[in-house]
Amino acid sequence: MSTFPPDVVAGVLAHMNGDHADDSLRIIQAFGLPTASAAEMTWLDSDAGYWSATVGDATREVRIPWPAAPITERSEIRHEVVALHEQACAALGVSPPRH
Repeated sequence: MSTFPPDVVAGVLAHMNGDHADDSLRIIQAFGLPTASAAEMTWLDSDAGYWSATVGDATREVRIPWPAAPITERSEIRHEVVALHEQACAALGVSPPRH
């Protein structure tokens, strides 16, 4: 497992959790926990994204592999998150919002 530099991870997490919390929730609901009420991205590496999800009164950790794993370039992170979100929207039967 290859990891990205700490500043890259911190930037992605800040962006996802600050600007795309609803997108993270859709990803979690489609790929692991359909009854989740909240989700926060907690980590990423070349193989997957990691989220902490709220289900009822519990917190669950979820690992979701990138569709094109492994990835090695920072620019690939955005592509993979967008791909996961588009797949999640399709699975949930909702239209992806425009960002």
